[in-house]
Amino acid sequence: MQNDTPAQKLPTPPNNQALCLSPADVRKTLSRVNPSKAAGPDNIPGRVLRDCAAQLTDVLTDIFNTSLSQAVVPTCLKSTSIIPVPKKSPVSCLNDYRPIALTPIKRKCFERLVMRNIKTSLPNTLEPPQFAYCPNRSTDDAISSTLHLALTHLENKC
Repeated sequence: MQNDTPAQKLPTPPNNQALCLSPADVRKTLSRVNPSKAAGPDNIPGRVLRDCAAQLTDVLTDIFNTSLSQAVVPTCLKSTSIIPVPKKSPVSCLNDYRPIALTPIKRKCFERLVMRNIKTSLPNTLEPPQFAYCPNRSTDDAISSTLHLALTHLENKC
């Protein structure tokens, strides 16, 4: 089926929208794409997004802001390809593979932009066991902290 309907730019998002991405932020994010990353199911390599950041900025800014204003992620950003990658070589059975989900690089850029805005809006007074969206904090930190707390309670005799 051929689509002959010309594309139309949507109106600017309303001022009361909680999050609106600027073209400068989108361009900066596109310019930082790793060119050696594998292309996702859309087959658009990172090199193209990085090298064509100036040309793609306005289009992707519109798509991202429309997505945020409508609270709907476009279908083209939701697609994923599952690729089996060997855990070790030589491969002797199916259990020697691990699944890797390849998503479009545009989606990763969108997530990075939204995450950056979430991080800047978080208060500086997070609880110490809070690990999400905190710089230099990881799952390992959460596991170590929980293990330490559990062992400390086991050592204390009530």
